[in-house]
Amino acid sequence: MRCPYCSGSETLVKDSRPSEDTCAVRRRRECQTCGGRFTTYERVQLRDLIVLKSGGYPEAFDRSKLERSVQIAFSKRGLDENRVSQMVSGIVRRLEERGERTIESKYIGDVVMDSLARIDLVAYVRFASVYKDFQNPHDFELFVAELRPSLDAD
Repeated sequence: MRCPYCSGSETLVKDSRPSEDTCAVRRRRECQTCGGRFTTYERVQLRDLIVLKSGGYPEAFDRSKLERSVQIAFSKRGLDENRVSQMVSGIVRRLEERGERTIESKYIGDVVMDSLARIDLVAYVRFASVYKDFQNPHDFELFVAELRPSLDAD
């Protein structure tokens, strides 16, 4: 592990424990060169996933890209960071458990939408606006109108 401060390759693990979402191991490290301290997370990866984009080209799956898009959907919604991390870990687990190495981006979007709908409808609509490529306010109106029957049932 290289130090993020000085790029030194000699780091010492000072503390190791499961992360709060229990899907990773959190390690506190100290650089032997500059003395800088930093945290790393180690996660299990069952297989290298390939995302088949809507344009037909393949791209390596990037967990951080998924996490970023979910965080944007939840921005200013007051959701705990650990809850977001748990949700992303659950999505990744679902993708890996499919047993297929190549996954269409549409399927990933549908899984994210399903997860968001169960947690926060505002985040769900925010994500949908990008995922479904809303072009104007009317697109929002139509989407929310489709949600209304399920909202009225609650």
